[in-house]
Amino acid sequence: MDNPIAETPKSRRQLPTLEKLTKLKILVVDDEPDNLDLLYRTFRRDFTVLKADSGVNALKVLAAEGEVAVIISDQRMPEMKGTEFLSKTLPQFPDTVRIILTGFTDIEDLVEAINSGQVYKYITKPWDPGELKALVQRAAETYGLLKQRTEELRRANAQMALLTVLVQVSQASDSLEETLTPIATAFSDSFTADSCTLQLVEDDQLVATQGFYCRAGSLKNWLDQDPLTREAIATGKMQVSFDVAKDAKLAKITHYQDNGVQAHLVIPITYRNHMLGILSLQWQQPACLREDELNLIRLSAELVAITLTSSGCKLAKS
Repeated sequence: MDNPIAETPKSRRQLPTLEKLTKLKILVVDDEPDNLDLLYRTFRRDFTVLKADSGVNALKVLAAEGEVAVIISDQRMPEMKGTEFLSKTLPQFPDTVRIILTGFTDIEDLVEAINSGQVYKYITKPWDPGELKALVQRAAETYGLLKQRTEELRRANAQMALLTVLVQVSQASDSLEETLTPIATAFSDSFTADSCTLQLVEDDQLVATQGFYCRAGSLKNWLDQDPLTREAIATGKMQVSFDVAKDAKLAKITHYQDNGVQAHLVIPITYRNHMLGILSLQWQQPACLREDELNLIRLSAELVAITLTSSGCKLAKS
């Protein structure tokens, strides 16, 4: 049987440090309506609970909803056993934690599923609600750790790629124009920003020369109207708003609303106390960068300054 989630595009990456106010999602799968309703009632207070009455329908739910933290599936169901269903979810959602409910002894299927990493735990019917809730809570914590480790690895790879791009651009670019866009793209990828602008500054004013990267759509460059950008140029210091809607200085500014920008970071690019440009990272949802990520941005901004000078950016004379 074809796996309908295999053709579903992966959801766009989000910052792992994004402050989430919503509950984790779990999926419960059982062909018996009473059991399905009982599972829903057991977990609805602590999780956002999705339901499906078969493995086939559960795959459709995942195709529509995307990754969930935990899947709880009955083993014996028509058309597709629980272990078969869970095996189909593994390639696209490797971090999801899977639990099997079984009312009979099917050792071979369960052992194979556990050994292949398809199943985290199994629990026999009739289950004890307290025991199942404790198990699912541990499973959710395991999911959180897996996501954290996956993101740490992704971030390390992205940061290495960013530094590699900066070195390559400084060595290979023959003109300033060839330098700016690859740098903006690398920063956007490294910090999962929706758009990034690297724009030059002369005499404390933004100039037309810029590099721009937008992950989706066609956002405009509005930095010349932006108070964070003006403040960054005036002070020479990083400016940031991680939740524009709650920022009294920015909430009513139309270009944030028009472009759907909900988080904005601006860092000056300086070399020997001379400002060369401004780097703007923009997200379309509230975000929060850790201190080590902010430090990496600062360090990378220093490397960008060196890159720009080696690409022919003229410094003002001391």
